[in-house]
Formats: sequence, C-alpha cells, structure tokens
Amino acid sequence: MNIEHQLNDWRDKALQFEQQINCTVIGQNQAVRELLLAVFARGHVLLEGQVGVGKTTLLRAMAQGLGGHYQRIEGTIDLMPSDLIYYTYLNSEGRPCVDPGPLLKQGEQLSIFFFNEINRARPQVHSLLLRVMAERSVSAFNREYQMPHVQVFADRNRVEREETFELPAAARDRFMMEISIDTPTEDAVLDALMFDPRFHDVDTLVSGIDNSIAYYQLNQLAVQIQQSIQTSPTLHRYALALWKASSNPGQFGIQLSDVDMGQLVQAGSSPRGMSYFIRAAKVRAWLAGREMLLPEDMQSIFKVTMAHRIFLHPMYGYRREELMPALIEGILHGIAAP
Repeated sequence: MNIEHQLNDWRDKALQFEQQINCTVIGQNQAVRELLLAVFARGHVLLEGQVGVGKTTLLRAMAQGLGGHYQRIEGTIDLMPSDLIYYTYLNSEGRPCVDPGPLLKQGEQLSIFFFNEINRARPQVHSLLLRVMAERSVSAFNREYQMPHVQVFADRNRVEREETFELPAAARDRFMMEISIDTPTEDAVLDALMFDPRFHDVDTLVSGIDNSIAYYQLNQLAVQIQQSIQTSPTLHRYALALWKASSNPGQFGIQLSDVDMGQLVQAGSSPRGMSYFIRAAKVRAWLAGREMLLPEDMQSIFKVTMAHRIFLHPMYGYRREELMPALIEGILHGIAAP
C-alpha cells in the first residue's frame, strides 16, 4: 500500500475514532477534535475545567481507544518525583522491595501517561515531568530509560486553588494544547447526562470503546502527515505575522479597550510553540482530506495552541480571562489572511 492510500486509510480510522469518542463523552465535540489533532501531531495535552465536567472521563476514553500501555497517577501535595519512578514496600517475608513506578513499569512501551490534577503536585514533580515530555526519557538506577511513544495527558481543576501549585511557563510550553472543558449548554445533552443510566457508570462507558488505532505506528504516521501537507510562501508570511503579533500586538494595530498595548504582553509564543501550531494545523488539513494547508486550518487552532503561551504583564494578569480571548480575536481579525 502506498503512502497516499495509507494516509487515507488512517484518516478513516481517525474520523471513526472521533465519532466513537463523541458518542461516549457527549457535548464536547470541539474538545474531542482538538485532542484528536494533538494525538496525530504527537503533542502533549492539558485539560482545564470545573469539577465534574468530564475531563477525566474524556482522557480515559481517549486512552482506551488509542490502546498501548497506559499509566496514571494522581497529583497530591505530598507526591514526590521518586513516586513516579519507583515505590518501595515490604513483601510477604517482611523484606524491603523496590518496584518500578508508573513511568518505568511499561518501559519503552509506555504510551499514555495520564497525570490527574497536575496542579496539586509540587514543582519538583513538574520538573521531572518536564523532561519526560521534552525528551521522552528519564534517568533512574544509573541508566537512561527511553519512552519514544509516550504522550502526556494532564488535567487541572479551574476552581479550587488551595494546596495547588501553578505550572511554570516552561512546563506549560511543553503542552501542545491547553484545552478548556466547559459544561455543555444544550438541553438534550444535559438531560441525557442526568437521566440516561449509560452515562452514570463511567467504567462501563469507557470500557465499551473499541481500539481501532495501532498506537505504536503513530510516530511514523505523524511524520508522513507532516510531509504530505504542502504550504506556500504566502502562508509562511501569514504564520510569521501571527507569531510576531503574539509578542507585539500593538505593532499590528491591534487595540483592546482600556489597555496599554505596549505594556500588555510580557512574552509571546516560543519557536517551539509555533512549530506545534503548524503541526496541529497540518493535521487538521489532513483530516479534512486536503493536501494543502489553508489559513482556516491555522485560525481554527490558534487559540488552543497559542493562548497558554502568551504571558501578560503582571499589571494585566488579573484580567487574563477577559483579555486573552479578546487578544486572540484581535490578532486573528487584525492580521489579513491570504
């Protein structure tokens, strides 16, 4: 089978997988699509939302459908970096033993690492996770462990701030996307979530998802997708303008009410962030059955890949939830698309 046929076959599998997840976690179609883009672009994902909106269920459903070896850890204030690498216990004979922790238990076959309530973990834990996300490896027991297939899914509670630690900029930049999960608004969806027993047993709901994705082929597939989607010099200039506007919006005539635009942005997107942005946009074009990247591909994923990489000046930090959507909207409308 040639590469074109392989990509078409994989596209069909991806869209079927998306449909299945949407039937399992209802009312979150946009979040499911964004997660799908990250999976096929091989990027890590952070979900943020209120309690009980389905963050954990969505990530469990994705992990179940993707297959591969899966590990999970709960973020707590007393969690230490060593807890991710090994744990100690007394065996039946009363002798101390050491077993591999969640990062090492599956070795090179670890596929999905799910970090629940990541903002409850200490900065030392974030530092270890940072290396795993960046290098897909970890040092332990005087040797280097490689995890070439690992993809980190994490979530954090938007409401509770007690006993939590804000993720540093370096850690947030490692996430390809920061996806917001909100309570559905459609009455039919809310009615089903309340009264349909199928959605009350999460374990049974998630276990019913078929594994139609050959997970350990995704790294190679991702390379083929990126190489198959063509770009143009005009699109290159458009992407460059979007990048520059994320650091200096005032230079492009973007204005927000009651804001000194020269003081608004402390730092814009990094080069790594822009490469993630283009990778995700190319996957969107592939899912749409195109071989050419279009401005609409960039526009549709600009917010989810860029908003967490734009850091506002401290004097505007308290207005972030108000200003960031307006800034993203201003950039997309202020930069003329080709």
